[in-house]
Amino acid sequence: MKSLKKYCDFTTIKFLLVGIVNTLVGTGLMFLLYNFFSINYWVSSAANYIVGSIVSYFLNKYFTFQNKEKSWKQIVRFITNIIICYVISYGIAKPAVRFLFTEMGEKVQGNLSMLAGMGIFMILNYFGQRWFVFSKKREVL
Repeated sequence: MKSLKKYCDFTTIKFLLVGIVNTLVGTGLMFLLYNFFSINYWVSSAANYIVGSIVSYFLNKYFTFQNKEKSWKQIVRFITNIIICYVISYGIAKPAVRFLFTEMGEKVQGNLSMLAGMGIFMILNYFGQRWFVFSKKREVL
């Protein structure tokens, strides 16, 4: 039970609250671009993460992880984390959904892929931000 507390604590709850804000802003933009403006899958989902990441950086830095570090290295770590999580998440989601839902139309597959990618991204991003970007151990160094 102690190991579960290590991964699910008040910081996790704050991260989820920030995620709700990011989801409302970024996902709204992503689905708007994809469904109403017919912008392709990669551009629409990338727009979500560009806008959402800017919001996420500031809210998670100051609210979630209460990190005081001021460095370009931290910003580079954040950007690196976002890019890696994005490529893995959406790179897995699109072919997986295409394989699982072959009978669905391309638009439905695209929407399902973006939803699946968001779920995978959220999990990877949490661990990346907590232990790579805003790690309290890093401040002691």
